[in-house]
Amino acid sequence: MQILVLILGIGLLPKACALKCFECPPELSGSCIQTTKECPSNTQCGSVRMTSYAGGSKMLDIKAKSCAAAEECVQASVNFGVSQTLLTSKCCTSNLCNSQDAPEASISSPNGKKCFQCDGNDCTKTVNCNGNEDHCISAAVTAGGQKVTFKGCASKLICSGMQSAQIPGIGGAKMSCCQGDLCNSGSSTTVGLLLFVTPLISLVLFS
Repeated sequence: MQILVLILGIGLLPKACALKCFECPPELSGSCIQTTKECPSNTQCGSVRMTSYAGGSKMLDIKAKSCAAAEECVQASVNFGVSQTLLTSKCCTSNLCNSQDAPEASISSPNGKKCFQCDGNDCTKTVNCNGNEDHCISAAVTAGGQKVTFKGCASKLICSGMQSAQIPGIGGAKMSCCQGDLCNSGSSTTVGLLLFVTPLISLVLFS
């Protein structure tokens, strides 16, 4: 009888200990209808927020909630010079603890690293990287039958989540990262950044 109780206890233990979190798909504005989700082991409850700025104005403010791996509970950003997108997350380890939205991140100070950026048809200008942006990023996108390129700075999380990846919904979009000042050299044309930034971040965080 004791053996039967032990077997039943072992069988029921993972379910009893499963963490439940609020889940909310990425929303451009307002708040979504929260649902609950039973998360895989070794994950936490997380809230994430993506804020994009261009010309000193806020262009996007996207919020989401779900289960999160420990490596996703960090601050990150991608900086194309004329625009910057900041990610901030808030993680916790008790049932339904991610009821609050993640706080809005603030732009950090320059860290001394430089990368190439594109300004119109000129991709030889440079941008000062901020905060934990420790990689240079290059992204080639096919838009309207024309291949265009973005260049700038990115945090390790952005690069590790999309290295040599392809963005769904944008034809032939491929990204690569490198370390070292001005390692993303080359020249090409550029296109509207919002076409590119949102699916890039979604690929990293919500896939």
